[in-house]
Parts: sequence; C-alpha cells; structure tokens
Amino acid sequence: MKKRNRVLALTVAAAMSASLLAGCGSSAQQGGAASSEAASTDTAASVSDGGEDNIIRVGVVCSMTGGSAIYGEGAQNAVDMAVEEINAGDSGYKIEIVNGGKVADDAKDAKQAMNAYNKVMADSPEAIVGSFFSSVTLPMAEQASKDGMLLLATGATNADVTLKGDSIFRNCFIDPYQGKMAALFAKDKGFAKVAVIYAKDDDYSNGLKDAFVENCEANGIEVAYVGECMTTDTDYSSQAAQAVASGADLLYYPCFLDTVPLLVGASRNAGFTGAIMGGDGWDGSDTTGLAEQFDDCYFTNHYSSEDTAPAVQNFVAKYTEKYGTESLNACAALYYDAMYMLVQAAENAGGTDTASLVKGMTGMSFTGVGGDITLDENGDAIKSIAINTYIDGEVKWTETLGSDGTVVSKAE
Repeated sequence: MKKRNRVLALTVAAAMSASLLAGCGSSAQQGGAASSEAASTDTAASVSDGGEDNIIRVGVVCSMTGGSAIYGEGAQNAVDMAVEEINAGDSGYKIEIVNGGKVADDAKDAKQAMNAYNKVMADSPEAIVGSFFSSVTLPMAEQASKDGMLLLATGATNADVTLKGDSIFRNCFIDPYQGKMAALFAKDKGFAKVAVIYAKDDDYSNGLKDAFVENCEANGIEVAYVGECMTTDTDYSSQAAQAVASGADLLYYPCFLDTVPLLVGASRNAGFTGAIMGGDGWDGSDTTGLAEQFDDCYFTNHYSSEDTAPAVQNFVAKYTEKYGTESLNACAALYYDAMYMLVQAAENAGGTDTASLVKGMTGMSFTGVGGDITLDENGDAIKSIAINTYIDGEVKWTETLGSDGTVVSKAE
C-alpha cells in the first residue's frame, strides 16, 4: 500500500495517542524508545505533541566530525541561518532546534547515528532532519517509523530510506533517479561508449551504477567496461587501464569525494582523455594539484551555487556573508530547505505536532534553493538536477535538467 493511502491512518492513530497521553499529564511517547540494541543511553525517546505554541521542535543530525565534517559544518550554518530567518518572519510559526541548538553528530557511522537519534529524541522533537548519508539514515529511518517520528532526510539518496515507513520523507533525489539523469546527460552530449568503475562494497555506488548502466543501454549507449573497486582502495591503475582499453569516451565513477582525486589522477595518468563523471558524492572533492586532470569532469548535484534562480542567489549571498564559501555545499542547501519545508508542512496541516507535520508533508510541492520539489507517493523528491563541471580546478555550474531530462537552465 502506498504512503499517500496510509497517512490518514497514521495521523489518526498518532493524534489519538497524543490526546490520551496529554490527558494523563505525561509526555507523548509513541512507539517507545529506540530498541535496546540501537540505543546508546537509557534515556527514553519521546515524541512531543506540539502543544498550541506554534513552535516546531526539531532534532538535526549530520556528520560533524571526521572526513565528512565539512558537510556537518554546512548543515549547522544553514540550519542556524534558516531558523533565524523563520523566527524573525511572519509565518506565525517558529522553529526551535533541540540539543541546545546543535546538530547531533552521526560521524558517518550507523551506530553513532543511532546515538545521535536517541540524543535528539530525548528532547521530545516534533520532527528530525537528517542525515546526509544513506548508510546512517537507514537505521534512523527504521527506528523513526517505529516511533511515529517524522524524519526528513537530506542527502540520503538510497531508495530504501523512505520505504521504511509513512513518516519518512526526503528533499533530495534518489539514486535511481540520479543515475538515470546522468545517462540522459551522456546521451545529450553524444557519448557513444561508456566505462564504469564503482565501489562494490557501497550501496550508494551500486545504486548509481545500476541505474546508469540500465539507462545507458536503454538509450543506445554501449557499456564497454564495468570495473569494481573498494571504498578503501588507493590504487586505481588497473581499472583505469582497462577503461582506456575499452575505448570509452566517458568514464562514470559514482563514489564519494575522498577517492575522487585518486581515481581522476589514475585515469589521466593511464591515458584516459575522455570525460569523467560522478554523482553528488563528488561535491567538495579536493582538486589541489589536479586542476588540469579535472578538466572535462562532471557531476550531478542537488543544486549549484551559480544557478541564477533568485532563491539560490539569495541563499548564496546570505550564507557567504555570514560564513564564507568553504562549507557552501549541497548539504547546506538541503538542510536550509528542510527547515522551510517543515514550516510549510505546519501551514498545510495547521499544526506543529508530529502527526500534523506528517500530514502536511505528504504530497507537498515546495520551491526552495533545491528548485521545484514535489514529494511523490513514497515521500521522495521529484526535482531538477544540477550538472557541474570544473574549470581550473574550480566547480562551475553548466546546466540544470528538469525531471524529464531536458535542460531548464544553462550557464552563459
């Protein structure tokens, strides 16, 4: 049964539960705390009933430490900026970030993500925003569904995330959609033969690879070589040599930013002169010393800071003035939009309790920094997708594709 057909039952059940618990004068715990296997503390996880104060209490989770800390920095800055704007605005709703206003750290680790989830749940939020990586969002989504908690995922592109339950949504595209759009870009640019190198131990990489290969074949593009690597690899010379030997004019590498410079460098050193392309995991890749090698490289992303849309330029100007450009990434844009989506959900349903927010989020159409978004029957975002390239080692927007793969805007 699809989410849209089931949300009424969820809403009614949650509302009845909140009513009964309010009559007893206790906090509105729904579904109990996170399971003892996932819980890192003995603190009970609770869902707030929202009251009548028009305040949306939000828990936020992202990677704040380790190699992905740049994403967490962007998330914290963007959330702070959005909350300041919303609370000074005239929507009638305000946002309060639990956990002392701080983003809880998932450290890009599933166990730590559950610790972060339990930490924010202890403060009785009405909604949780996060996280940016699918591997840490999946266990949170499963527990949030059990708890009746609204979870609005940001960069978690694994298709299974929203299938965990009716209260799970996302404002990013999913891996099959991103892989399809990359294939349509390849077709539009006239690439005839492609090679693929993917990380077999990573769900994100597998999902993009599968969709890209399927849609290349469906559009008459020959898949000349598919090679495997591991997320811990540092030597790609063998796979790069085989990509060159295949005669491909495009190499697709759907992996995360930490290995992108290694792959690009190895491919150019092996003599690959064609285009190289990746997904949103490339965002923030270090091109230091590799500016020339990154020429004719592309990646799909949730937005571009160079997009001329007014919503984008307004966000970029404000963010840059406050925080500079180092953490001005897609993660920041997605967390920023998430705050405004929660306000719109409250407006749609006329309440800030979790059940109302779920109702208001279901089927939502929203326009923000990430473009025009429509949440489908699974809570997934149907939206435009930005194509970025590199010039002198710097990321540059080239065009934005609509949901049908056609160019809706382009850099001059």
